[in-house]
Formats: sequence, structure tokens, C-alpha cells
Amino acid sequence: MTEKHIYKVVFVNQEQIYEIFVKNVYQADIYGFVIIEDFIFGEKSPIVVDPTEERLRIEFDGVSRSFIPVQRIIRIDQVKKRGTAKAVALSKEGIEGFNKVSALYPADK
Repeated sequence: MTEKHIYKVVFVNQEQIYEIFVKNVYQADIYGFVIIEDFIFGEKSPIVVDPTEERLRIEFDGVSRSFIPVQRIIRIDQVKKRGTAKAVALSKEGIEGFNKVSALYPADK
């Protein structure tokens, strides 16, 4: 019997750090991108609603796979169980730090 893997993917998107859980992570055919697919979110409950996770659920609703640039990935972990998906705003210093990162292959001038 094969073991089902869950991956926690942490990456930067629009000046926020996203932490989401997916079933599949692999290198894309498009150079410099990683594909994440089969998003995992908590069960919907009318009693308890986590606004951050709900916002991410809505943002990724209908998305079968997402292509993330390698430079924006902070970490990928294989975990035993799903946690809570969240998006946290980067501090001003964090944003400036990411803006200082140069491209691996700069465009020809």
C-alpha cells in the first residue's frame, strides 16, 4: 500500500508569505517553476471559520495546479498531517530583502 504524502509549501506572493498544503509538488517543464497541485484545505464548518484559510480557499478555488517561480519558494516540507493554510504580510524589511534578490539569469540588455 502506498503512503499518501502531504507537502507544506511556503512561498512569497504579492508581499505576503503563503503557507499552503498540497498533495503534489514537482518541477515544471517551464524552466524555473515548480508546480503545486491538489490543494488541501480544512473541512468547511458553519460554526468555526478561519478567515485566512477561507480567503486562500476562495483564491485557489477552481485552480487545478499553480506554477510558482523557484525564486519565490521559501521552503517545501513533507508532513504527516495537514495544518492550517495561512497568508501573513511581509514586514517592510522582508519586502526590501526580496526586492534585493537578483534574477538567476538576467535578461539580455
